[in-house]
Amino acid sequence: MTTSTRGAAKAPAVLVLEDGRIFRGRAYGAVGETFGEAVFSTGMTGYQETLTDPSYHRQVVVMTAPHVGNTGVNDEDPESGRIWVAGYVVRDPARLPSNWRSRRSLDDELVKQGVVGISGIDTRALTRHLRERGAMRVGIFSGEAWQGVRDEALLARVKEAPQMEGADLSAEVATKETYVVPAIGEKRFTVAAVDLGIKGMTPHRMAERGIEVHVLPATATAEDVYAVSPDGVFFSNGPGDPATADGPVAVMRAVLERKTPLFGICFGNQILGRALGFGTYKLKYGHRGINQPVQDRTTGKVEVTAHNHGFAVDAPLDKVSETPFGRAEVSHVCLNDQVVEGLQLLDQPAFSVQYHPEAAAGPHDAAYLFDRFVTLMEAERA
Repeated sequence: MTTSTRGAAKAPAVLVLEDGRIFRGRAYGAVGETFGEAVFSTGMTGYQETLTDPSYHRQVVVMTAPHVGNTGVNDEDPESGRIWVAGYVVRDPARLPSNWRSRRSLDDELVKQGVVGISGIDTRALTRHLRERGAMRVGIFSGEAWQGVRDEALLARVKEAPQMEGADLSAEVATKETYVVPAIGEKRFTVAAVDLGIKGMTPHRMAERGIEVHVLPATATAEDVYAVSPDGVFFSNGPGDPATADGPVAVMRAVLERKTPLFGICFGNQILGRALGFGTYKLKYGHRGINQPVQDRTTGKVEVTAHNHGFAVDAPLDKVSETPFGRAEVSHVCLNDQVVEGLQLLDQPAFSVQYHPEAAAGPHDAAYLFDRFVTLMEAERA
């Protein structure tokens, strides 16, 4: 990615999809060029959490909400230490932010972090195109990266960008060194959390429940996990193709062999699926946003949930499966398309969900899953 500062922030810009469709608009954020996988997010709010979610690494996010940037940027809501999206696409950026917590504009923050974006395009048409044709590679060009360059040459550059299938990205976004998030109040449990792209609110939700969380790098081994004497093990969300995550799968199997209480979310759900012997596959355009309906099949309850995934687990919905670690079943399912949204083992304390129960940003329907994890550790200790 090459970027320049805001000097020509209102300069013409162009978005080029790998199937040849082109959208023309104005530069938003940094000026330059960027490449990634074009995906859309249906959240009406929470753009700051979206931008800083490591699971969006190497993706160009299209916002379906027409107005973005209204509440500016604050210092409390980021989910990591930087913006991870490869590019940002909006229809109508706010001219002035208006919120008592705002410290600066979203435009200024994108410039500061070198994130190339585009505004003023028909994001509804772009979203419908991605729904029909599927997520695909894309490039955004503005300033010197666009001026005088033929559309055919820009398209050729987009087609040279790496695909998301086969991408091993978790180690690129995860912590390099282990760190500890202390329990809030009395410490009740210790959890080893394997960081595959963890969001900051996730260990905080566990800390609220008296859990001391040791966050380990994506390259952690089983020996690293058990060196902290955990009462439970957690596998986080993260970017990339789960088919490449052989290391985390091996660690997951070691945890299952020892029957330590285990909880995974998003990428962690796909890792559990692979550890149990199920396959994974790429969704046509994925689930991204904070309004996805999921049914907890163990209770019948329907939850509105936050998603960010382009891959899913291929497991049977209509039966209990036999695995090397006992019986397993699909515990949650998406009501839009019947995609597997959760797994649980019936013969040992392990479960996972495909979505984000930490509620950053919202909704809070799935917060009970952290309590379910606590219950497993209480039962194991008893």
